[in-house]
Amino acid sequence: MSDALVHRQDDDRIAVITLDSPANRNALSRRLVAELGQALAEAGADESLHGVLLRSSHPVFCSGADLKEAATVDMVESARAIVALQRTVTALPVPVVTRLDGAVRAGGLGLVASSDLVVCRDDVTFALTEVRLGLAAAVISIPLRARLHPRAASAWFLTGSAFGAGEALEHGLVTAVADEASMDVAVDAVLADLRAGARQGLVEAKRLLNRDLVTAFDRDGEEMARLSGLLFHSHVAQERMAAALRR
Repeated sequence: MSDALVHRQDDDRIAVITLDSPANRNALSRRLVAELGQALAEAGADESLHGVLLRSSHPVFCSGADLKEAATVDMVESARAIVALQRTVTALPVPVVTRLDGAVRAGGLGLVASSDLVVCRDDVTFALTEVRLGLAAAVISIPLRARLHPRAASAWFLTGSAFGAGEALEHGLVTAVADEASMDVAVDAVLADLRAGARQGLVEAKRLLNRDLVTAFDRDGEEMARLSGLLFHSHVAQERMAAALRR
């Protein structure tokens, strides 16, 4: 059995890409980010595809930054890799559909916001917990600010409090919400619509929709990566992350 953290399986013109790092709840380690970026790049080069489905193999979709790793690596470089990953999702030729069956925290919201369509289970919770660690949602602010109502962004960025699927739908983070029993049907309906489209139409429609966001990644990505790294390496963040790991 492969020990890869990201797996791809194709299903009738849809590349199903699965995050599979249960040991750290799909935290955005350098390895997971690299493997996911590679899987997406390969999907982007596959002209047979009409879409990508991004999902998790276990209940948590993504727990955010890998705090253990953050204490030992250059977090500016890690932040640059996350900017590049989000840009890859946004600029991929075909639509990216993200399926959420469980919690999303911090950096994971960047993947959600970079996606084109998001189907979310009704009991999923979200939180931008960075502020409680002395950080800010820097690199993920680029897609989040493009998707969210400004008042919701202020509340979620500044308080770090959890919010649910209904609020995520209301304020533009997700596309549709379904209960556990209906998730397969809801996701399949979205994928069926993508299969029914002509690839040329899908590619050009996505390009039009995401042109401004791709430009924002290119304009602001380096600044946000440097800010993120500065905050991660600060004394207060290092203390708070160490305390969080001890809990």
